[in-house]
Amino acid sequence: MSASTLRAAGMVTLVVAALLGSAYALGRSLMPEHPPRGNGVAASVRAPHYGDQPPSTEFPGPPGGGYGSPDASPSAPAASRRADDSDGPYGAEVSTGSARIALTFDDGPDPHWTPQVLALLKEYGVKATFCIVGENAEAHPDLVRSIVADGHTLCNHSWNHDITLGDRSPDAVRDDLSRTNDAILAAAPDARIAYFRQPGGAWTHQVVSVCEELGMTPLHWAVDPTDWQLPGAAKITETVLTETRPGSIVLMHDAGGDRSGTVEALQHLLPELLQRFQLEALPTGTT
Repeated sequence: MSASTLRAAGMVTLVVAALLGSAYALGRSLMPEHPPRGNGVAASVRAPHYGDQPPSTEFPGPPGGGYGSPDASPSAPAASRRADDSDGPYGAEVSTGSARIALTFDDGPDPHWTPQVLALLKEYGVKATFCIVGENAEAHPDLVRSIVADGHTLCNHSWNHDITLGDRSPDAVRDDLSRTNDAILAAAPDARIAYFRQPGGAWTHQVVSVCEELGMTPLHWAVDPTDWQLPGAAKITETVLTETRPGSIVLMHDAGGDRSGTVEALQHLLPELLQRFQLEALPTGTT
């Protein structure tokens, strides 16, 4: 093959390679980019981020929105639900049963946010209910003791905030709830754990049955300002003040992500709520 022929072949190869490269780049530019997965929770080394879960409309508390998995569905048919299910999913409590309202805080304790929430509640003389995650109780037993010492009510919120817990076997649910109770009681042996709140509000027949078997009342909510989505203090405040009625159980969070908006909102909410209502920690059933 002559030198001129080799040079011509080389030029053709270069041209083809350039054309292929351009076509690839063009194709990449036309492909839609995948947006980063956002969950509305600021990154924090203080994790776990229980707020990193999508909202649910499966069991919203009236009149607020839901919180949990959109795939959460009851494992029992509608016909087998409890007779008092109109009060809440599978009979879970959505009202204090009186004119008083109850503030509830989920996912803690957290070493950064929980002390700030406790300080504000103490400043205004308000008792609340804390739904505690077992692994957080094990990691921060001092905070569990602080919650109990301040006179707040305790609620089991599962070992690690598994929103699919209700779809597991009764034995698995029992082991999870018992492990959580054990961690709480290891920190505060004389505490009374009167309630259980299913993560994400993804209630099922079996999780309610097991929690009641263990002597706990299933606890839902009536007002959800979706503070875990970080809507900002102003929006959290507006939602709670607009939707709270006599007897409302209000859902908020003292852990699971960036809770600066919740803490700021409480500075406005507590004095305003005290002007309108009596606030209470949910009763533990003790004498």
